[in-house]
Amino acid sequence: MDLGLTGRTVLVTGASSGVGLATARMLLAEGANVAACARDVTKLEAALDGPPGNLHLGACDVLDDRAVQRFVERSAEVFGGLDGVVNNAGRSLMARWDDTGEQQWREELDLKIFSVLHVLRAARPWLRESDAASVVNVNAILARQPEGRLAATSAARAALLNLTKTLSGDLAEEGVRVNSVCLGLIDTGQWRDRYERSGSALDFAAWSAELAADRGIPLGRLGTAEEVAFPVLTLLSPRASYLTGTAIDVGGGVARSL
Repeated sequence: MDLGLTGRTVLVTGASSGVGLATARMLLAEGANVAACARDVTKLEAALDGPPGNLHLGACDVLDDRAVQRFVERSAEVFGGLDGVVNNAGRSLMARWDDTGEQQWREELDLKIFSVLHVLRAARPWLRESDAASVVNVNAILARQPEGRLAATSAARAALLNLTKTLSGDLAEEGVRVNSVCLGLIDTGQWRDRYERSGSALDFAAWSAELAADRGIPLGRLGTAEEVAFPVLTLLSPRASYLTGTAIDVGGGVARSL
């Protein structure tokens, strides 16, 4: 199926690895123009390539509103506008609530909320001009299913899910759709790092299968970044023009909420 993304311009944050990288690659394969950023532009340039006329890369810390403004403006200048935004930059803090310092709580909330607000505020004038504007916030199933071992991250994810719903209503009259993709356990660099640090005698497939069983994932495995990228592209597609304010869970069935 043609998703109607050929010639569309999409900005992707946190694009040097994992879901952001997979999303950027899939967008390029669909014929979209991609403006991709990450804090480490050297890593980004090494990971992502594409047709010179369809790809714009830049260094950008999403918590620096001036840097975000510069990158968004330059991206819109390069491609003549913006049709979509994928807010993907983020991380998880593995700590229970009483092992989480006050500054760490603030950092988690800042990253989950302001990484989205900075980009959206900067991109909004161009999104208004698009006939198929779409914003996808990459979130986590933790937003509706808290995990005690990720207390601050769970709370911040819930705040982002709530904010996304608000934005979807406020921006609808401007023709901008806003949706969420909520992840479960996805095989990205973070889980590979944890596997290496674990010192396990198992190979990664067996180790991750045990992890999936421990976390109650019915499909019995971790997901892949590409399995997340596809629903992201689906929500970006003009064919999804009647979808806004929704959240798609990508977690192998781990979600327990209705």
